[in-house]
Amino acid sequence: MSYQHQYVDGTRIHFPVGKVVCIGRNYAEHAKELDNPVPTEPLLFIKPGSCVVALEDDGFTIPTERGSVHYEAEIAVLIGKPLSTRPSREEVLDAISGFAPALDLTLRDKQAELKAKGLPWEIAKSFDGAAVLAPFVVGSTFADLADIGIRLTINGEVRQDGNSRDMLNPIVPMIQYMAGCFSLQAGDVILTGTPVGVGPLNVGDELVLELPGVSSFNSSVR
Repeated sequence: MSYQHQYVDGTRIHFPVGKVVCIGRNYAEHAKELDNPVPTEPLLFIKPGSCVVALEDDGFTIPTERGSVHYEAEIAVLIGKPLSTRPSREEVLDAISGFAPALDLTLRDKQAELKAKGLPWEIAKSFDGAAVLAPFVVGSTFADLADIGIRLTINGEVRQDGNSRDMLNPIVPMIQYMAGCFSLQAGDVILTGTPVGVGPLNVGDELVLELPGVSSFNSSVR
C-alpha cells in the first residue's frame, strides 16, 4: 500500500505526500563525526515524495546491493498550510500539523563517491525508501520547540540520542529560511537534521525510533 501521512491514533491525514526538505549538518557534533565543516548557513537538499515509506511494525527494506546504507534519525515536521516569502513566526507555528521521528537513509558509499567528484548527492539520498516516517503527533504537542528529543535504539543499544535544543538552526527559523528559498505546501515534510551517532543498517536489525516521552515505534530492517 502506498504511503499516506497519519497521526498516531491511526487517523489518516489527507494532505498529498509532498517533497521532503532536509537540512544537512544541523548538529555540530554530527558534522564533526563525518569530517565535514560546520556550515555557516543552512545546507538544504530535497528528497522527492516518492522516496517516503511508512515505519511499519513488520519492518522496512534497504537496498543492500548498493553499498552501505546509513541511518540518520531526525525530527520530522509535517507542514499543513502553504508557506512562502519568509513567513512570520506565528505563520510557521500555525502551519505545523505534526511531529514524528523519522529516518533519513543514505547510501554512504555512493554519497562519498559523488562528494569526491563535486557532484550532487541525489542518487545517495533519494532512492525509493530513503525517507522512513513514523506516524505524527499533533503540532500542539510541544509547548517548546527547543526541547524535542529524538532517539534511535538498534538491537538494544542507543545509537542516537539528541534534542532540538542542540540544533544550529532551530525549527522555526529553519522553516522560515526554507520558505524563503522555495514555497512549502501542505503535505511537505521537513527533516530537521540528525544528531551524532549515525552508522550502517543491516538486515535483521531491530529498531526503536522515538520522540522520547511522546511517541515510540518498533520496527526492523528486512
